[in-house]
Amino acid sequence: MPAKKSKKGPTKGSGGKGRRSLEGKKGTLPAEQRHWYDGKQRSKAIRRAKEVEASGGAPRSSRSAEPERRRIDSDLLVGRNPVLEALRAGMPASRLFLSNSLDADDRVNEAARLAGEQGVEVLEVTRAELDRRCDSNGQPGAVHQGMALQARPYRYLLPEDLLERALDGDEPALIVALDGVTDPHNLGAIARSAAAFGADGLLIPERRSAGVTTTVWKTSAGTLARLPIAQATNLTRALEAFKKAGVFVVGLDADGDAAIPGLDLATGPLVVVVGSEGKGLSRLVRESCDVIASIPIRNAESLNASVAAGVSLYEVARLRAEQRDS
Repeated sequence: MPAKKSKKGPTKGSGGKGRRSLEGKKGTLPAEQRHWYDGKQRSKAIRRAKEVEASGGAPRSSRSAEPERRRIDSDLLVGRNPVLEALRAGMPASRLFLSNSLDADDRVNEAARLAGEQGVEVLEVTRAELDRRCDSNGQPGAVHQGMALQARPYRYLLPEDLLERALDGDEPALIVALDGVTDPHNLGAIARSAAAFGADGLLIPERRSAGVTTTVWKTSAGTLARLPIAQATNLTRALEAFKKAGVFVVGLDADGDAAIPGLDLATGPLVVVVGSEGKGLSRLVRESCDVIASIPIRNAESLNASVAAGVSLYEVARLRAEQRDS
């Protein structure tokens, strides 16, 4: 009986179909031998020339930030109450997601109405799709209750624009600068206090600092709709520029040389600098301050950053009111 022939083809090394794989890959063709090269390079050159012309003679930066503002990535806010509160506060948003298996109630109806009035796109999706969006947004297992709001990227002012706004106001400028405050709840709470006591805005560094997220929006109780935030590439340089414009810089620290109550500088153009939750003011920022002030406390080593900011801003507002009434 003749032996069965193998169904397998020639093996590598036999000169069969594996021969080409043994020959190795050939070297890359030089640029001048690529028939597509000239056209490709020509189109690149044309594109670069157009960019230079459009930018007034300077090559366009690879960063696409707007000249007067910077942005952060968008965020997803979930849950019926948080979404409704955000829409009531006017939080910039692009899309409202509603589950197609949603049991409608007054909150759902009001959210859909507000979204329509504010030009927010309303999309009906499956609950599984809403779960997936929460997962990809870093909120796995979030209780979205069939509703989620896609926030628009927050648009920051430049420090000089915030300063110009503050100096143009009817009252002496009042800005709150945050030096390394990384907790978004603290940022939101400070924004709320700043708005309550008449501050013109917040100044935060680009790095090693909390940015504006939906958590900040919720904690601020919607005050970010009317309180601008500027973002500085270098906080120390921004403070020095503010000082040159005639604004006094007061840093908060437990070992301050002056006390916030009765602070003479409070009635003039002022920046109140709040340090990080653990380390306080950084060395360079501390050296940039005109005065280091403290809040008299007992039975505690220090105050939370947002509490310290609130107490200080209240005292500044009180001193300014006294001056107006005198």
